[in-house]
Amino acid sequence: MAMSDVFQNGEKVVLCGANAYEEKYYFNEKFKGIPQSIQDELHIICVLFTAEVGGIFTIVFEPDGTLAFETDAAEDDLLYDEISSGLLVGEIKKNRQELLESLSLYYRVFILHEDVSALLEEE
Repeated sequence: MAMSDVFQNGEKVVLCGANAYEEKYYFNEKFKGIPQSIQDELHIICVLFTAEVGGIFTIVFEPDGTLAFETDAAEDDLLYDEISSGLLVGEIKKNRQELLESLSLYYRVFILHEDVSALLEEE
């Protein structure tokens, strides 16, 4: 499957996520070109998030290539901490800003096939 097959009609594309209910981690194999050290860091972020907050946490690419964090919880999950969820998302965005910007750039270049020189001039 070609990398261009990852992009689906303007929909979000899941990069990775963790599920506290099933105690599972998911990494989208379509992004296996991302260096292993970054894949490992994403794994740690997702698993620690669900260990602390509960529920389901996913990191997705928006159609324009920006990264977004999505959290969800079962309706009957009384232990899910929505306030901590928001605080932790803010902390990740602040502390991992360079990583997130690099992943967004990766997506825009290798998936959306945007011009690298134009992207670098934006920054």
